[in-house]
Amino acid sequence: MCHGDDSLPPAPPVHDEVAEHGELVLTAVDGTRFAAYQARPAEPTGSGVVILPDVRGLHQFYRQLAVRFAEAGLDAVAFDYFGRTAGVGPRGDGFDHVPHVRQTTSENIGLDAAAVAAHLRDRDGPVLTLFSVGFCFGGAQSWRLSAGDLGLAGAIGFYGIPSRVRDVIGQMRSPLLLLMAGADRATSAEEVADFDRQLTDVGLPHEVHVYAGAPHSFFDRAADQWQDACADAWRRVLAFIARYGKP
Repeated sequence: MCHGDDSLPPAPPVHDEVAEHGELVLTAVDGTRFAAYQARPAEPTGSGVVILPDVRGLHQFYRQLAVRFAEAGLDAVAFDYFGRTAGVGPRGDGFDHVPHVRQTTSENIGLDAAAVAAHLRDRDGPVLTLFSVGFCFGGAQSWRLSAGDLGLAGAIGFYGIPSRVRDVIGQMRSPLLLLMAGADRATSAEEVADFDRQLTDVGLPHEVHVYAGAPHSFFDRAADQWQDACADAWRRVLAFIARYGKP
């Protein structure tokens, strides 16, 4: 399953001050208004992240995750997928996401991600390089943005499904980071290895790390037995951003 109502994002290894955080509404180029949540560090590093949630859209885990990224010195905006079908109003924990996620398209997600990227680049302060980071459904969508025209410095995905991006591997330009769960029922070890080979064959810079025995959605402060994996994943994410985030 994806991150539930009780899931909490683990803290990053650095804990800087957060200048501000809160809800906002953004507008895609096709006129769609959609919900988002932003967080700004007190001392920006010059990089920002576009956060793509799991199939449940913009729920509390991803609002808190934006704050965690700001604690690491990164401007962050998490956004919702369902502006076209569910509007921008508040939703309870029992929100039925299934009919809405079925109506999403990669094209529309790309339009919304572009609006988030424009918002990050238009804010005061040095946001010089942008990355995407996604989880589950959003993990594959994050990798897919590597083939888009957002000018991303890199695309990060936690436990995404490689088959959802194979049609655009030849168009990918931004480096990828794949953080995979070894016991993920949705993605086999063979599928991850095949994806790795395909990325190598097209010459795309990428890093793959599989957390042996870890379940889907292991990146959770409440998952006591996977805290070492959570800490390692944070280190890899921040190292990837530091490596490719040079202007």
